[in-house]
Amino acid sequence: MTDILAAARLKYCNAPPAGKPHGVTIPGSARPGYSAIYRHYALGDGPLVETLDPRITTQHEAFESGCSINPDADCLGWREYDRATKTWGPFVWMSYGTVRQRRTNLGAGIVQLLRQAGLPTRQTGIGLWTPNIPNWQLVDLAAMAYSNFTVSIYDTLGPSTTEFIINHGEISIVAATVSHISTLLGLKEKMPSLKFIIAMDSIDDGELPGNRKKDLLDAWAREKGVEILSIEEVEALGQDNPIPLAPPTPDDIITINYTSGTSGVPKGVVLTHRNAIGAVTTSFICAPQNSGHRLLSYMPLAHIYERVSEQAALATGAAIGYFHGNILELGEDIKLLRPTGFCSVPRLYNRFYAGIKAATVDAPGLKGNLSRRAVHAKLTSMKTGGNNKHMIYDRLWSNKIKAGLGFENVGTMITGSAPISPEVLQFLRAVFANDFFQGYGLTESYAVGSVQLFGDYSAGNCGPITPTLEFCLMDVPEMDYRSTDKPYPRGEILLRGTTRFREYYKSAEQTAGAIDSEGWFHTGDVGAFDELGRLLIIDRVKNILKLAQGEYVAPEKIENVYLANMNIFAQGYCHGDSHQSHLVGIFGVNPDTFAPYASKILGKNILPTDIAAIREACQHKSVLTEVLTDMEKTAKKRKLTGFERIRNVHLDIEPFSVDNDLLTPTLKLKRPQAAKKFRPHIDALYAESQKPVNGKL
Repeated sequence: MTDILAAARLKYCNAPPAGKPHGVTIPGSARPGYSAIYRHYALGDGPLVETLDPRITTQHEAFESGCSINPDADCLGWREYDRATKTWGPFVWMSYGTVRQRRTNLGAGIVQLLRQAGLPTRQTGIGLWTPNIPNWQLVDLAAMAYSNFTVSIYDTLGPSTTEFIINHGEISIVAATVSHISTLLGLKEKMPSLKFIIAMDSIDDGELPGNRKKDLLDAWAREKGVEILSIEEVEALGQDNPIPLAPPTPDDIITINYTSGTSGVPKGVVLTHRNAIGAVTTSFICAPQNSGHRLLSYMPLAHIYERVSEQAALATGAAIGYFHGNILELGEDIKLLRPTGFCSVPRLYNRFYAGIKAATVDAPGLKGNLSRRAVHAKLTSMKTGGNNKHMIYDRLWSNKIKAGLGFENVGTMITGSAPISPEVLQFLRAVFANDFFQGYGLTESYAVGSVQLFGDYSAGNCGPITPTLEFCLMDVPEMDYRSTDKPYPRGEILLRGTTRFREYYKSAEQTAGAIDSEGWFHTGDVGAFDELGRLLIIDRVKNILKLAQGEYVAPEKIENVYLANMNIFAQGYCHGDSHQSHLVGIFGVNPDTFAPYASKILGKNILPTDIAAIREACQHKSVLTEVLTDMEKTAKKRKLTGFERIRNVHLDIEPFSVDNDLLTPTLKLKRPQAAKKFRPHIDALYAESQKPVNGKL
């Protein structure tokens, strides 16, 4: 397997010589209304890649391959909590051999439960409602070992969405942490399919029998016709009643991953083992791993992005350490684990950027001077065809920053899920002096789609298509995006290939609306391909507003302009009413960068940790005036037309979150809900901007 991976990386992962295309078109594939078909340059018009090793066609086989490398190697790790000292201990580990055996016992136990309920014991969905913990992977591996599949329930979802997913998926077994068990029991009357709950952590709180939490929950569950078992009890059931493994086929379902949806009910994205192996293959190529590598698990496993990262790790015998649950203390977990690869989203990278920048290039004296010289030298090198390494500055500067953060072993970083500012990406490349890529993917493509190649230090693009897929662009005339546009073709991104999902569960109508007769999935994202065949994401098809003067506006494009060019912002919502001629906005500020910005305007020191003072500054007239002035400068610099510019703004700290139901669990803005929530502020912004100043509006 190691030799196969090395050969594949050599073929697919390196950027071609300077000036040569990263993505190529199939000759003669263009047609009216559509661009030519784009592919990875090393693929040409040959067949799409399905797997690098013909012996590995399912994720079950991939895990077995990982186990065979070294059964004694660390597999799943976690930190134990010491109740006496109220501290978290070091990472402790289960080996691959241990995980493999527990997986088998647990899978057999789940089959026994399905038999008890009179349900099919193959291709049946098992619910997973838990944060990132090793037992999450145990259940997932156990399900696939017997040709069953898992259905993720976002840990932050409310009762109504949980109820919908369990009913829609007809789920009889849900593996959940204790914090969710009472919710499940409370919803039982509305969820007739639910028969068993597997407790993923301890219910026994050590009180006297009869008064323990376990006894109370068990009594409540019996009233509801539900049986609660600990994960250890299900494993024991399987150990006492062993069943031969029943491995899945490539076309069997591996998961139904419900999209969180910005409006309406979630859609169940049906993904197969063929999809999974295609995605894992892409991970092998763009983020090298082996049995010596360590991955930190902290992005929600209910997201397909994190899931494919861990599945690739398990296929190569790498170790996965699970963070202890407090995102504010993530840095502590990083320093303890010292990961070798790191995948994340722009939101976290923006925090790294703000913190590192404040401590280095913005610092006074020798430290600041050295930092500015280091960053300038590296940015210049990357801009002129060089790389982000420097013999002197890496030793004096980069290595010290990386060691302080726990990133000294990280060879590859990936950003995805949302656009990242080119300024942030290039700065972090200079800091970390490693391979740092931007990629693009969706739940419907098993998180992969395109990703930058090794040796490409450009920013603002997502690289060429992966060898498992092909893309084309379809005209969107109502938004004036066409495949004939110059200098680059533009249009809605269509994709098909190995990792494209099979269907939306129980929804033939939605499936037919998303996948056309030629097998193209219509993503809803608007993209362009640059002169080297690299993908740029520029808009969303459905996000379009019409202003009073009849002009159409793409709010996501405008939000990205401000977010990418003004580091005081962490979130943005651009709003336009059909009876108004201009735009207003609701923006969330980044405390780390906004605090010094507001301090300078107000002439007093505001700390990034002083939330009350930051909120007060957000409402201060002089601060708002300066923010709007800087927004206007940004709009002019980025050539926004007059009607595309935001004319008034409301500021706050994190106005949109999963908790207030304005962000989906994948951190996409729920626009209709945001408009309703902030309607009073929006009305006030419009009213204020209509007031005459010096006789003019």
